[in-house]
Amino acid sequence: MIRRARTFVVGDIHGRLGMLEKLMAKIPWRPDKDALVFLGDYVDRGPDSRGVVDYILSLNREETQIGFIMGNHERMFLDYLADVHRDLYLANGGLPTLKSYNPDDVGSLWGPIEIPSNHKSFFESLNPYFEIEGYYLVHAGFRPGIPVGLQSEVDMAWIREPFISSTFDFGKKVVFGHTPFSEPLVMKNKIGIDTGAAYGRRLCCLELPSERFYFAGL
Repeated sequence: MIRRARTFVVGDIHGRLGMLEKLMAKIPWRPDKDALVFLGDYVDRGPDSRGVVDYILSLNREETQIGFIMGNHERMFLDYLADVHRDLYLANGGLPTLKSYNPDDVGSLWGPIEIPSNHKSFFESLNPYFEIEGYYLVHAGFRPGIPVGLQSEVDMAWIREPFISSTFDFGKKVVFGHTPFSEPLVMKNKIGIDTGAAYGRRLCCLELPSERFYFAGL
């Protein structure tokens, strides 16, 4: 359980370091007083995945309370590094990430890719979801009808339907990313905050419990 007066929740970044820097300059986050949670999909599609990870790791100091969630793209990247489902990763926008870590020599797409040890540790330590007062924070969502504690990590990273259209009450409002919308999806039981940064649109942050939105574009 994350416990701070306010929590700022950032949606899917997808290698858009410039958007992230602009967004962080807009939000009134107080590192010693407020929590900050990233919903996953730090990498892929955009031009600077390595820069995004460097940036968010630089925010994570002793006085901060920052939560990092596993997105499906981090799961695919870890699989790629383990030589599993490499074709799936490349088909889902992985090549820009490989280039950001090896800009001078991507080499064979099937050869070894070196990433900094602190980045590898970061990807391996990501959480499936977080709980705060009144809200669950997760990358993709939950499967309706199943208690949150029994949800599968696959669903939490990948699900779209039947979650998106469901009115199921999970006990708390669910804040999620993964599925892009032109504007945040606001329903009684959920808030979706992926606003298409991956495709050059906008990066979104949600302030809780006020449910105020902040945006940054290119």
